[in-house]
Amino acid sequence: MKTHRSIFWSVALSLCASVLIAPRLSAAPAADPADDDSMVVASADCYAIGQQVAAQNGGTLAKANSSTQGGQEVCVIVVLVPGKDGQRPRRAEFVVPQN
Repeated sequence: MKTHRSIFWSVALSLCASVLIAPRLSAAPAADPADDDSMVVASADCYAIGQQVAAQNGGTLAKANSSTQGGQEVCVIVVLVPGKDGQRPRRAEFVVPQN
């Protein structure tokens, strides 16, 4: 009787483990190298544009993201500009065409 219980529990545990692990393995999307390369280039372009905008405004680049607005690719740049008289920096957001 004990052997039947141990076999039952072994089978039950392995089934539970397979039910929990299998969907995670099959749900992962396949990576497309062409998509990854294009996103890296766009991010690099926005980062370079963000560095220029930050330098022009005397601030520090906080964030640079690519986005689509009105059917046009743009970079959304967030710059931290130093405050006046020792105040904390203010956040300035710029939307720049990505060309």
